[in-house]
Amino acid sequence: MSDDIAFNRRFDVPPGQVEQVAPNVRRIVAPNPSPFTFTGTCTYIVGRGNVAILDPGPDNAAHVAAVLDAVRGENVSHIVITHTHRDHSPATPAVQAATGARTVGEGPHRPARRLFIGEINPMDASADTDFVPEIVLADGDVLTGSGWTLEAITTPGHCANHLAFALHEDELLFSGDHVMGWATSIVAPPDGSMGDYVHSLEKLALRTETLYLPGHGPAVNDAPAFVRDYLNHRHAREAAILRGLERTSTIPELVRGIYIGLDPRLFGAASLTVLAHLEHLVEKGQVETDGAPSITGDYRAVR
Repeated sequence: MSDDIAFNRRFDVPPGQVEQVAPNVRRIVAPNPSPFTFTGTCTYIVGRGNVAILDPGPDNAAHVAAVLDAVRGENVSHIVITHTHRDHSPATPAVQAATGARTVGEGPHRPARRLFIGEINPMDASADTDFVPEIVLADGDVLTGSGWTLEAITTPGHCANHLAFALHEDELLFSGDHVMGWATSIVAPPDGSMGDYVHSLEKLALRTETLYLPGHGPAVNDAPAFVRDYLNHRHAREAAILRGLERTSTIPELVRGIYIGLDPRLFGAASLTVLAHLEHLVEKGQVETDGAPSITGDYRAVR
């Protein structure tokens, strides 16, 4: 967490409640609150009559029932996935079995980089490796339905196959877990990449949508300014890490010095995000380490 971004943590939407959040968008929150998912995953229904379901959420029977009840009497043509973490895509088989909809995404789950010798991916338990989209979208590809148009925007970083989607009719963007209003996104190697994440933020900063609907928490208003705050936060975090390396060389000590008041349950996630920053700084030639970057490695700033 950080106090340099104006986060909005007011989000008291009960799970299972259907809310109209834009002219062509309804939202249902899944009952899976946690320090990582806030109050739960947001599932979105796009359109009326002939609809798409975006991020059906976790494999939770109550949530699946609420989503299917919300589209009762409508035709669901597509199930659209922003990324394959287990709080976003595992409800797909149940929703598809009930609706016959085709699945849409960037591709199956994969790490952002190859694993080093002896490295274990700490994010494996969070990955939905069963999801394989029937329709694969690349950057700029368009998915159309009755009265709605979704443009795919590749936004790797939080996850290698992460997509954002611009809804042209409502001039808004579904930002998944790339940009959220309640907290910054976790970037955890090798599942995620900080270099990719920052590049994706820079890409979104050039877009004109002012409203973002994220994968967790409330809508983001004045989105271009918020994305710039996100970018500034990442640059400030890199600067803090470089300053921290004047006093210590290890990730645990960097986390303790930078994340003041951190929820102990988030220490591991913060450590992985610091690792992601260090990997990026190594790529840029600003930090050195012996061997491949790792949680247990020693780091030093390049003078």
